[in-house]
Amino acid sequence: MTDEQIKEKKPHTLKDYYALPEERRAELIDGVFYDMAAPSLRHQSILLSLAIQFRERIKEHHQACEVYIAPCDVKLDKDDYTMVQPDLFVICGEYDRNAVCYEGAPDLSIEILSPATRSKDMLLKLFKYQQAGVREYWIVDPKFNKVTVHYFDTEEYDPKQYSFEDIVPIEISGRQCSIDFKKI
Repeated sequence: MTDEQIKEKKPHTLKDYYALPEERRAELIDGVFYDMAAPSLRHQSILLSLAIQFRERIKEHHQACEVYIAPCDVKLDKDDYTMVQPDLFVICGEYDRNAVCYEGAPDLSIEILSPATRSKDMLLKLFKYQQAGVREYWIVDPKFNKVTVHYFDTEEYDPKQYSFEDIVPIEISGRQCSIDFKKI
């Protein structure tokens, strides 16, 4: 980041993103950097459990999908102003598995809320994911033990609420697969 960009408040680009020091964790959304704190132990435990269950369900139901967890870059938009790192994302179909980052909208993205990212994940990323073409977005809230599922592939868009006691269907699988939150 140059002094000139700071003074003029120019939007940052992917060039600036890739110039960040390796130890700085940040996302770039619409030209603005959002620093990311290290996740809590509970956050990581939930993420690991979700990743294992997603991978098991995909294999069990012979889905042509892959599961990725943060930190893994997703160039969400077709411009040079957004690079996000969903906690977990699922890609179905063909894509370049050797790429540095995934370019495009994952089929499913999950964010696990933390105090530092709560509003960004619930508002900004919800809007960005929907606009970019993500088909399904889960917001996992450890503070209130709930999961909100946004399935954008329907004309009757209606977010669904679940608790950590529920079995949550994966909509992009045609509801063939589900995640048991009692095991999280």
